[in-house]
Amino acid sequence: MQQPSQAQYDKYIQEIERELDIEKQRSHDLSKANYGTQMSVFNGEGEDNLIRWQLDLKEDLDRLYHLLKGDIIFQDDEGNILYKEPSDPNLKPFNEFGVQILMNIMSFYLNRNTILSNYDEATINWKVLDFGNEVSDLIFNRYDEMMVTIKTDNAEELKDHIANKIKLYPMIIRELVDTIHSAYLRAYHGGERESLRTARTVTQTEPLYRNQMQGQSAMQLQKTKRWYSPATW
Repeated sequence: MQQPSQAQYDKYIQEIERELDIEKQRSHDLSKANYGTQMSVFNGEGEDNLIRWQLDLKEDLDRLYHLLKGDIIFQDDEGNILYKEPSDPNLKPFNEFGVQILMNIMSFYLNRNTILSNYDEATINWKVLDFGNEVSDLIFNRYDEMMVTIKTDNAEELKDHIANKIKLYPMIIRELVDTIHSAYLRAYHGGERESLRTARTVTQTEPLYRNQMQGQSAMQLQKTKRWYSPATW
């Protein structure tokens, strides 16, 4: 077999170094392009953010608080969601006392203990039905303490106001029940826990897979060119 000359050998080394530089640049560009996705899903910080997002119910509870108060939702010039108190008392279903009672109850259900549990369908249905009955009885029995009423000396006007306000409560109760039901569905057969385990597994596996692929690319590059075989240059 004809031995390569020094010039051919030097040319081959330069070509290899050039190919490696191109491969490094390609990997760098790919990492930069996917940086946002990797930060949100595939690295330690992204995993932590994902888990926090799944388990943090503060935003949901804050939104529920404002809705029970009847606050008006609007968006500022920067796209932020804000709330403001309505001037019309008819838009306020509950006073501060009523809002706090309902928020205390909802907070007992809308938490990590609920969504990270493991319930079958029968248990979920029973718990949600029981909650619906109890919260309905609570509002019915204490609506006079929980309701926002207008200030008027006209008895008929006050009576009509209370009657119209009471008509809102069945829909509000349905919304509260649906919110609790959705929280329990996240715990259906431990679905939320399984989702978190899957995300963690992907986080741990993806970097290893990427390193293996990069290693295979380097090995493939080495196999492609052989210094002792000019035909591969």
